[in-house]
Parts: sequence; C-alpha cells; structure tokens
Amino acid sequence: MSEEPTIFTRIINGELPCHKVYEDEHIIAFLDIQPLTRGHTLVIPKEPAPSMDQLSLDSAAALGRALPIVSSAVLKATGATAYNLIQNNGHEAGMSIAHVHIHIIPRYPDSTHSFLWKYGKIDHDDAKTLAESISVATE
Repeated sequence: MSEEPTIFTRIINGELPCHKVYEDEHIIAFLDIQPLTRGHTLVIPKEPAPSMDQLSLDSAAALGRALPIVSSAVLKATGATAYNLIQNNGHEAGMSIAHVHIHIIPRYPDSTHSFLWKYGKIDHDDAKTLAESISVATE
C-alpha cells in the first residue's frame, strides 16, 4: 500500500471538500463526484484499509450499522425505487481507490445500467472441498 494518502483519506481529514450526507466516529458518507445516478453515495470507513479483508472488525461493524441508515436516507431524498450496493476489493476487481468504500447507487424506473452477470454451475465435489478450506481459514 502506498504511503501517500488516498483521496478518501484527504476528504476524511478535511483537506478536500465533499458533499457529506452522514458522519459518525468511524464512518463518513458523501455524494460520489462521478455519479452513475442521481444520489450515488459512497460510504467509507475512516480507517484507511485498502480492502475489506484488511479492515478491522470495529470499522466493519460500523460500516454495517451505517449502511441501512444511509441507504434509507438516499431512497427518501431521491425518490429512487431501489438501489445497488457495490463494493470492490483490489485493482483486478475494479477498485480504483485503495480505501474500502461501498457505493449506494439509486435505481429509478428508467435506470438502464446493469450489474447482471452470466452465472455458471457449481461443481459440488469442488464446492465441498472449497467450503471446508474456507471454513478452516475463518478459524
């Protein structure tokens, strides 16, 4: 991870402006400056972790508490009928800023963007082995 502060760290530190919609001890949420739709909001832990697996449990819990609050507020304020929560981890997953952040993307009756993908079929033999490996790794 670079020692240079990310744009999000600079926003959290008050060095850059934002259109803040929510803040508590652990979380800040603000409008995305490159919105996909009206009301596109970023919810960000103040802890500068580059990916979810590197985020502390306290910050992750705070993020979980803030998401329903901010999501509800976005729906009320925008009149959106639905929303997507998008969160990427790592460059290969589409992450452009190495600081955990969750996008709340309001959806409207005329929304045309899509986050659908072509799904495959599970290999149950492989899945059994993989599930055991993941389970062991959580211990």
